[in-house]
Amino acid sequence: MQALLVLCTCPDEASAACVAEALVAERLAACITQVPGARSVYRWQGAIEHSVEVQLLIKTTPARLAALQARLLALHPYEMPEILALPVVAGHAPYLDWLDAQVTPPTP
Repeated sequence: MQALLVLCTCPDEASAACVAEALVAERLAACITQVPGARSVYRWQGAIEHSVEVQLLIKTTPARLAALQARLLALHPYEMPEILALPVVAGHAPYLDWLDAQVTPPTP
């Protein structure tokens, strides 16, 4: 079973909750952990910016990544949201099986 951890920051808790709820409800993510208080420093349009954001830790599979990314782009308030998919190289087998089952659409 392959799994991915997708990182995405949101500007506030309301937008993070909206994104998380939609992605889980639509079976694009098995679980999303919202970590408030992330402090980001980045260059945007030629200026150094400082933001307090909510970091999303999105658990999904490679098979669902393209659909997750498309939905995330549609939902996200940022012009160019962070979407970084990192491979999970190992994990607790029962958790990984659960993750896979949560993002697999039910058979009609």
